[in-house]
Amino acid sequence: MESRLKVLGHPVHPMLVMFPVALLVTAVLFDIVDTVGGPDLLGEVAYWNITVGLIGGLLAAAAGTFDLLAIPTGTRAKRVALLHAGANVAVILLFAAIWVVRLNADSRAAGGALLVVEVVAVAILGISAWLGGELVDRLGVGVDRDANLDAPSSLRPPTAAQRIGEAR
Repeated sequence: MESRLKVLGHPVHPMLVMFPVALLVTAVLFDIVDTVGGPDLLGEVAYWNITVGLIGGLLAAAAGTFDLLAIPTGTRAKRVALLHAGANVAVILLFAAIWVVRLNADSRAAGGALLVVEVVAVAILGISAWLGGELVDRLGVGVDRDANLDAPSSLRPPTAAQRIGEAR
C-alpha cells in the first residue's frame, strides 16, 4: 500500500516524524540534566524544543492520517496503525499539558512531577516509534504497492516457509 501523500515520490509522514521525535526526546534529556544541576538555560531550551516538537508532531499526525485512512479495515496493518496513532495522540496530549503548565510558570524548568510525565511520554513515544517501524518495515505501509498488510509481527520467529521465501 503506497502512501497517498507524497513529495517527489516519497511518503511525507516518515519524513516528518524525525523532527518531533528528536526534539521531544532532547527536551527530556535537557530537563533531566537541568534537574540534576545543569545550566538553567537547558530548561528554557527544553521548553522551546517541546514547543517546536508539538508543532512538528501535529504536522506529522496530519500526514499520517492520510495513510491511516487508506489502510483496509480488518488487516493487521490497520490494528497496528490504530495503536500507533493512539500512542502518538497520548504523547502529544501529555507534552501539550506539560507545555501549558510551563507556559506561564516563573521558570520554564520541568523538575519533579513534570519530569516524570515527560519520561512516561517518551516511553510511549518509543513504543509508538517501534509500531511505526513495524508498519513501514514489516507491513510495507506507505512504501510498497504490494505490501502484505497481514504480515506477522517482527517479534515472532519466521516460519520455515518464510525463511525459504527470503532465501530466494
